[in-house]
Amino acid sequence: MSEIDRESVRAEVRAWLEANWDPTLSLIAWRNRLIDSGWGAPSWPKAWHGRDLPAAVESVVAEEMRRIGAVSVARSGVRGLATATLLAHGSDLQKAKFLRRALSGEDNWCQLFSEPGSGSDLAGALSRADLKDDRWIVNGQKVWTTSAHHADWGLLLARTDFDAPKHEGLSYFILDMHQAGVEVRPLKQMNGHASFNQVFFTDAVVPPEHLVGRLGEGWAVATTTLMHERRGADGLAAAGGKAAERQGPIHDEERAENAIAMEPYRWYPQRAGRVDLILERAKATGKIADPVVRQEIAKLLTLAKSAEWTARRARAAQAQGRAPGPEGSLGKLAASHVARSAAHVHTLITGADAMLAGEDAPMDGLITEILLSVPAGSIAGGTDEIQRNIIAERVLRMPKEPRSDNDRPFRDVPRNQV
Repeated sequence: MSEIDRESVRAEVRAWLEANWDPTLSLIAWRNRLIDSGWGAPSWPKAWHGRDLPAAVESVVAEEMRRIGAVSVARSGVRGLATATLLAHGSDLQKAKFLRRALSGEDNWCQLFSEPGSGSDLAGALSRADLKDDRWIVNGQKVWTTSAHHADWGLLLARTDFDAPKHEGLSYFILDMHQAGVEVRPLKQMNGHASFNQVFFTDAVVPPEHLVGRLGEGWAVATTTLMHERRGADGLAAAGGKAAERQGPIHDEERAENAIAMEPYRWYPQRAGRVDLILERAKATGKIADPVVRQEIAKLLTLAKSAEWTARRARAAQAQGRAPGPEGSLGKLAASHVARSAAHVHTLITGADAMLAGEDAPMDGLITEILLSVPAGSIAGGTDEIQRNIIAERVLRMPKEPRSDNDRPFRDVPRNQV
């Protein structure tokens, strides 16, 4: 997009914000006004609350919203994955029902993909949806479901045909999380947090209009969701600005919303290894003078900088409006390596005290929390092994590994028993 075009957009959104931004409105009232204007999601289609503008203008709009101090549309949690998936695969009825309420923050979402018996083999899902009396009846179990305890809707991958090969027998649904047939149980983690949930379905009901895409094409729809998840992008640039520093009822509402939405993610900085603490800790403990430790720190910082460049490449692709590509898997794998390397360096610096927890532990137990949290990065969102397969097959175009389950009816495929 040319600078002239960017400046034209800047002038237009600035004029609209100066005429319409009203911090005395409620959060929902303001967001609905923003959605009606198309400036809440300017790269979305005009028919669905956008302006059909290139994705590159998102940053321009975000800058102008920060300048004036305006609150953005809702962006936290799984909302972005839901809207990206529905924009790509949803029916007009689904878009009309769900997109606006996701942007306004009236609906919360969760992702019902992983199961205890299939691990990273997502296509091996056993949760089933059976069509009875023109309704889908869902039974089964999901696990590692972030924010299921306060979600209104779930993105559900379920098996609808046990006689088809495993990738072809899946369908994708939107599930009402508040119905009697859905039970959510929290999972306590070894780092003390409880971010995830188990979700049990017992004759849960999904109306036929909540089937996303076509019957049996759930794997393709789920791939869209996963590609956006791995890239860590939902197509919307952050536009809220320094909300913590702003005063007024609308900002109080936004902070309360973010506090609930971000609670499950409080430990995520520790999961990433806290590279930012390494030099500080090395200097404070005197280990900066240890040549072995210094060498490991140098290796870690080099790896972290390389991962940052990969992340920047992903953001640049997003800004250019490109569909999520292999950079998501590359970036996730790199982040996993950084986190494990950081845990190793933290252990070298801290020594045996890294095993302590609580007030007597280094940094009030933060170092221990890092070491307990880091393994999650190699599992969540697809294991390192899965990411390596994706990179090998889709980036390097290497032959796929031999499989015995792709062409067989799923009911005949040996699988884990729960």
